[in-house]
Formats: sequence, C-alpha cells, structure tokens
Amino acid sequence: MPVTPTYPGVYIEEVPSGVHTITGVATSIAAFVGRARRGPVEEPTMIHSPADFDRIFGGLWEDSPLSYAVRDFFLNGGSEALILRLYRAEAGKDGVASITENDLSLAAASPGSWGDELRFRIEGGGSEDLADAWGLDAADLFTLYVHDAGIGVTETFRNVTQKESPRRVDRVLAAESKLARATTPTDALTPHDPAPSLDDAWKSDTLSSKVQDADKGSNGQVLETASFGTAGSKKGLYALDKADLFNLLCIPPYTADGLVDVEVIGAAAAYCEARRAMLIVDPRDWNDKGAVKTAMASPGTTIGTNSKNAALFFPRLEQRDPLRDNQLGTFVPCGAVAGVFARTDSARGVWKAPAGLEATLNGVPDLAVGLTDQENGELNQLGANCLRVMQGVGPVVWGARTMKGNDRLASEWKYIPVRRTALFIEESLFRGTQWVVFEPNDEPLWAQIRLNVGAFMHTLFRQGAFAGITPRDAYFVKCDRDTTTQDDVNRGVVNILVGFAPLKPAEFVMVKIQQMAGQIAV
Repeated sequence: MPVTPTYPGVYIEEVPSGVHTITGVATSIAAFVGRARRGPVEEPTMIHSPADFDRIFGGLWEDSPLSYAVRDFFLNGGSEALILRLYRAEAGKDGVASITENDLSLAAASPGSWGDELRFRIEGGGSEDLADAWGLDAADLFTLYVHDAGIGVTETFRNVTQKESPRRVDRVLAAESKLARATTPTDALTPHDPAPSLDDAWKSDTLSSKVQDADKGSNGQVLETASFGTAGSKKGLYALDKADLFNLLCIPPYTADGLVDVEVIGAAAAYCEARRAMLIVDPRDWNDKGAVKTAMASPGTTIGTNSKNAALFFPRLEQRDPLRDNQLGTFVPCGAVAGVFARTDSARGVWKAPAGLEATLNGVPDLAVGLTDQENGELNQLGANCLRVMQGVGPVVWGARTMKGNDRLASEWKYIPVRRTALFIEESLFRGTQWVVFEPNDEPLWAQIRLNVGAFMHTLFRQGAFAGITPRDAYFVKCDRDTTTQDDVNRGVVNILVGFAPLKPAEFVMVKIQQMAGQIAV
C-alpha cells in the first residue's frame, strides 16, 4: 500500500514486479502399490534407492512381485519411488507380533512375521535431574532397548517412564521408534539384570524378552479387489491421496494366479486421470500375440481400461531371481518400464518417447515371448507397446502408445510423450498459478498471467519441448477480454488459454532408394 506522506523528505517504496516464476514439476515419481514384507501400511513412503526399500520394506520377497518391480525401477534409471504397502489380515488376527513383560506391552510397528525377530530389554538408572523436574523418583525412569534380530538394528530410548511425563514410554515409541509401539503400563517395571554387552543380551532369554509363539505376527493373505479401497476413502489405492505428487502408477500382480483384477485396473486408470498420472499396465498371462489381439479388441472389458492415461506393455520379462539361486523366472515389466521412463525424462525430457534403442531394459536377459516385425506391427496399431530383443542391443522398449493408441480411434492422445507432456504442463500450471486466486480480476492481473505463463512455456520451447521453429509456431498463451468476459468476471472466473504444438515420435522411418540412371554422353 502506498505510504501516506506526513513530513517533508524522501520516501522509499518497494513496488511488486508481478513476476511469479512457474517451476516445472517432477515427471518420473513412480508409485508402487502392493504387498511388502514389512513397513508402514497404507502410508505412501518416498524412497530413493534399493537400500531404502530393503531397510523400510524388507527387500525382495517371493510373495511380493512389488519388490521385484521396485528393484527393476531403480536398476533402469529410476530415482524416486512412492511405496504404498497394502495388508490383508487373516481372519481374527491383526498380524502384529507382540511382547508383554512387567505390564509393558510392546507390539511391532507394522504387521508381518518380521516382528517375530523383535526383542526388548529394560535397564534402570534414569537421570535424577529429569526425575526431579517431572516430579518423579529416579527409579521411575528406565532405558528401553528394542532390537530387530532380522536386520541387526537396535533402538535405544533413555529416561522413559510408565508414568505421566514428557517421556512416557508409549508416546516416545509412537514418535521416535520405527520398530515398536507400546501400551501405557500401570505398574512399576522391573529392570533386567546387567549384561556384559547388548550383543550377549539379545542371545539370552533371561537378559531380554522375545516374542512367544502365541504372539507371533503374520504376513497376511493375498490381496483382493476390496483391499484397494474406494474413491475418497484414503484406504487402499486411495491412500495415495496423502502423497503430494506421483507421475507413474504401477500395480504389480497380487493374486494367487499372478494377475491384477480388471476392476482394480479400471479404478487405477480413473484415479490416474484425476491425479494427472500415467498407469503402466502389465500384460496378463498371454503367451502369444493372438491373446493380446483378442484382449485389445475390447480393452475396457478384458484389460480394465482404454484410458488415455494408461499404457500397456507386452510381453513379460525373463530375469534371474536371487531368492531362487539366480534361476530364471518370469516377471512383469512395469517396474523396468517405469525406470526407462525416468531415465529418458532425465536425459532427454518428458516430451521424448521412452522407447527406441536408447530405451534398453537393464537386468533383463530375455523376454518371455519373442516377437517378429510383423507381429509387432499387428500389436502396435492396436495400441499395445511391444518389448523387443534387438541384435547388438538387447531387450528394449519398442512402442510409445497409450491405450488410446489404436489407429481406428484417431485420438489426439495416441502417443505417450504427447500425453505426458500435456500432464506435465497441466500440473506445473496448476501449482504455479495458485497465486492468482483472489487477485483483482482485471487487465493488470491478466497481463501478469500472460507474462508468467508465457515465460514458462518459452522456457520449454527453448528446451525443445514443442514443434515449430519460432515461439509463435510452438505455443500461445491468451488471457484477456476475449477469454474472460464480463460475465466471467462477475462470477469470479478468469480463463487462461494455453496451447502447444506437441512433438510426436517418428514411429515409422521411410527410406527411399533410387538408382541413378547412367548419363548418355552427347
């Protein structure tokens, strides 16, 4: 607000420039949904490496195709993954391992048989100063050790107590422990006898407490459609509502027959459209191109979706399984393909098709089904993306179409890079124009919008995101009296029209060769 002059002199006033820089969002955060050996349930957790997955979710597990998909994601260039662990308890059980001693009941922080390896130990000797400050006796304070023998991790909590205080044991574990939770004890606790070392204590049933057979945890049952929840419930798949952003969604098989329910795929595709993300659809138990052609004839029924925000890849991968003495097994490609997406985004940009000789599948010796050029051609025109083994290169992604990629549909969202570029721009502008809300809706605001959105689009143009050799050919931004009428202003609406010329992949390369006719000497 301008300063009101009251005295003769010089007044300094800072005038806003109207610049609100729009930053492009991440494009390759992959969300994986399914079973894991351990870790938080229905809480999307960001990880950045296979080591993070091993530490938080227990690493590779034979009953978790998700764990292998995450491995393939990082192996092929992925760097950010959201893991959403789902758990279906057995009837009458919560699946959480527990220990009770001295009226202190501890339970594993999450369900699963991993909790059977927990041990805990109580030692006396709390701080007298803290006890005095909290109005307690020093004997009321103790040190609690929680040990996970499975991964060799020990957590230490000093000066905790069973009485009301800032260090009440159940609250401390809830806030700080990744291994255990506790109920509020009511009686004084008896510390264990001193041990020569903690390593010795974990081997002794008299120096530490372990999970008894009747209190062991469970890895739960195979997931079912109901495990993925319903829209708006923030349960199952929709627990991803708690995550700020993800761009790729992978749901590896979870049923006993190694498939994903058609209903789940349909719900996931719809959810991806709402979250401006892409669903990577794995092939079903197809052993030849004929089965794929039959499914692609009516994908909404046989696969679960024909969404523009979904893409199907065929066939499955042949890979070595470290849990089975490195024998070859068959795995779904969603994790590896998501990694190729991430690698391509980093090297070339989201507008580059994640396919071609650069889109190699690392850690994949072979494919479950070999395809010829003719078979690839039949499937490609139906919108099914093929994985091929190329001589001298190895397995690669050899298709870049969405589920709207069937030639008969003539969809403007036929190609994956075109759709993902649009989603990237939409999400970036959605986040980058929040400042506009409640601003005075008139020409000064519209000019600022044109300035900021135009600068963002021009940056993408200079990076090679659009077709055209000049900005006028590549994009436009309109926000004026033509887009926002007086009636719009009266209703509190400002309309911003943004257009761009997408880069479409060179799917077919035509080389024409002509023999030069010999010249006749005159």
